Amino acid sequence: MTAPLPEAAKFSSHERQLVMRMYPLRILGLATGFLCVAGVLYVNAANALTWAALIANGFLWPHLARWIALRARSPRKAELNNLVIDAIFGGVWVALMQFNLLPSVLSTAMLAFDRLSLGGPKLLARAFAGQVLGCLVAVLVFGFHFRPETTMLEIWMSLPLLAIYPLAIGIANYRLVRTVSRQNRRLAQLNSIDGLTGLLNRGSWEDKTMDILRRHQRLGLPAALLMIDIDHFKRINDEHGHLTGDEVIRSVAGIIRRCIRDVDVPGRYGGDEFGIVLVQTEAETAKIIAERIRLSVLAGEPDGIPVSMSTVSIGIATNGQDMNDARAWVKRADVALLEAKAGGRDRVAIAH
Repeated sequence: MTAPLPEAAKFSSHERQLVMRMYPLRILGLATGFLCVAGVLYVNAANALTWAALIANGFLWPHLARWIALRARSPRKAELNNLVIDAIFGGVWVALMQFNLLPSVLSTAMLAFDRLSLGGPKLLARAFAGQVLGCLVAVLVFGFHFRPETTMLEIWMSLPLLAIYPLAIGIANYRLVRTVSRQNRRLAQLNSIDGLTGLLNRGSWEDKTMDILRRHQRLGLPAALLMIDIDHFKRINDEHGHLTGDEVIRSVAGIIRRCIRDVDVPGRYGGDEFGIVLVQTEAETAKIIAERIRLSVLAGEPDGIPVSMSTVSIGIATNGQDMNDARAWVKRADVALLEAKAGGRDRVAIAH
């Protein structure tokens, strides 16, 4: 009988990443915060118990917070609660610093800054409420003392929190933005690619085709569009199965890639039909390329297509100033493709 997974193994990697991302930031934030508070406690001649509490908060709590979050049923909720606890501690230290102006304002601002960047207004409101609660509890327990004056020593001890911690938060956010941007680009790329062939899918190919048409019309340059159809593809599926049909489609896509230039734009138009835009290409040159594709498919064996299993018909249309969009260009090439099929298939036709 299989043993159940421990709770720590059940949460998502995303939640674990949040905890691990916060761990070094908490260590740095509380270490620089320790210096800020320590400067005030030193000037105020705080007792040993207060110093012990500050050391525990500054150097033990980050590791305890990580331990709690990683073993919680929901690490993300536990980490958000830890952030509120950080704010409660911050409120306690504001009261124990006797509301010393610069350290109190600085620690409050830093707590608000990273809570806002990590959890938005909702977390900021929770953290602020926790900070106020911590401050009130400390006042009730230790009494209210008000010494807002900041000495030069306290200013110097506050500088690491002022300079280093915001920089660390900025670096962390920058890395996160870069990761998200990279993932978004990857997602956009995946959404534009046909999974079977690795060519552009129909929507992305049509967008590229429209861009090329407009650019070539504006510059007065020639371009050719090829529509390619695998002959008798339904019979291939019926006689050899859909997996073989997929292999035929994949092999034809590979032939297309090898027969054209890097600047040309191939795509899977749908089913067993492909489209290619040959940039800065006249009709006769396009016909040479189309014949190269046709003969490569006919030969078949190097690309895994059994001889005589498959041939292709190809229609060619050059761009024209009268074309309003890519669909008009495709339609003209489709007319030529129908001519090639009507002429017996396994041939190339040019639209006139």
